[in-house]
Amino acid sequence: MRYKLFGRHTGLRVSELVLGTGNFGTRWGHGTEPAEARRIFDAYAEAGGNFIDTADSYQFGQSEEILGDLLQGRRDDFVVATKFTQRADPKDGILVTGNSRKAMIASVEASLRRLKTDRIDLLWAHYSDGVTPVEEIVRGFDDLARSGKILYAGLSDFPAWRVARAATIAELRGTLPIAGLQVEHSLVERTTEQELIPAAQALGLGLVAWSPLGGGMLTGKYRKGETGRAQGFGGKVFQAENSAQRSAVLDAVLAVAEDLGVTPGEVAIAWVAAKGALPIIGPRTVAQLESNLAAADLRLTPDQIARLDQVSALPPVFPYTMLQDPATQQRSAGGQFDRLDLPALPVA
Repeated sequence: MRYKLFGRHTGLRVSELVLGTGNFGTRWGHGTEPAEARRIFDAYAEAGGNFIDTADSYQFGQSEEILGDLLQGRRDDFVVATKFTQRADPKDGILVTGNSRKAMIASVEASLRRLKTDRIDLLWAHYSDGVTPVEEIVRGFDDLARSGKILYAGLSDFPAWRVARAATIAELRGTLPIAGLQVEHSLVERTTEQELIPAAQALGLGLVAWSPLGGGMLTGKYRKGETGRAQGFGGKVFQAENSAQRSAVLDAVLAVAEDLGVTPGEVAIAWVAAKGALPIIGPRTVAQLESNLAAADLRLTPDQIARLDQVSALPPVFPYTMLQDPATQQRSAGGQFDRLDLPALPVA
């Protein structure tokens, strides 16, 4: 497995595939027993993986508890990322959920105990609660970093304008930078390409993509009658094959996989990686892990990427319907747009 620098604000070197551990545990009624979780973890490490993604709420804290045991004696070999915002315990109330500093600190203290460690390498705000100002979130991150309890901070599932504001406030105040952004991204969830992914690229944030398989839909297994997350997680974090376009996307993935002699899941994960994100793989079994890891060795050709891009394309939204219009582009460049060398990354 190769290693990538995590964004442009850190020197952190992370593996190209992230191990998501939402399946570590069974308190949600669907997941992996600790013994199988250990086999998954060990196989991921053996393949060179070093980036672990969990959350206080995963399996109501059991994911972190299992990881705490697995990390003993090898803590420094991994980047451990966890999240706060949701309930780690079904009994948790209004004061220890959401994005407030009080909730953040309470969550971090509990996560440190479950993980059996003295610091969290990367703390994500799990998603926007819609009420906590980003100034408070940025200040909370900085306080925790100064106390040595976290090293880096990021935002997960926040609107792009809030991500940009948080990153700017941290930059202007000289506090702990917003280092990363986590979003859903796959061939059946490309709306993040309209604002969120360009924002991450322009702001230099490490970009992590969850559910690159569309909750398993892009493996084709649900066509074979398997249930997986479609039933196991009550239909959550799952993209259904519920439109003609999605059926066409899956048909294209299956066709590319057959041409290459690989699994459809490898193709789906490799496509996400080709777009610049670090895909989170969330295996429930060692067999699923091995299939996911094979994606690290797969490089899709430009023609294959274009084929998948075309079948999964979404119509542009405003203001891009105007900004990407050739006439608009020519007017803003004095009629010389076709002779203009554009920047490699979006400008902020």
